[in-house]
Amino acid sequence: MSNFLKYTFLAFTLVAALFGLPLLIAPGRFLGFFDWAPIDPLISRMLGSALLALAWGAFSAARSKNTELARGLVQVNAAFCVLAAFGMLRNMLGAWWPFMTWFVLALYAVFALLFIYNWIRK
Repeated sequence: MSNFLKYTFLAFTLVAALFGLPLLIAPGRFLGFFDWAPIDPLISRMLGSALLALAWGAFSAARSKNTELARGLVQVNAAFCVLAAFGMLRNMLGAWWPFMTWFVLALYAVFALLFIYNWIRK
């Protein structure tokens, strides 16, 4: 595994954990920081759980010497980030959204590009 991929996994681990944990524990307070409304605590907690699971997978892949594990997780993380970015963009175009919401979209897009780059590079 290249150092670039290892650092991509570690950066994703950090960001996914920083967003996933508060979404799982206190979604209303966390999403209120983003001026996000309405808040569905059930879906928010499910997203938090998914982000924490992806963070754990990325952390495991960064520590592993198993290239098959890393390759599979690159594909899973790329798919998640691409779909999340497109899903957010679809709802955000044509309406006003707070800056932090655009920041989250940008994070998904950047990680999507990083994982796709690593996927193509193998």
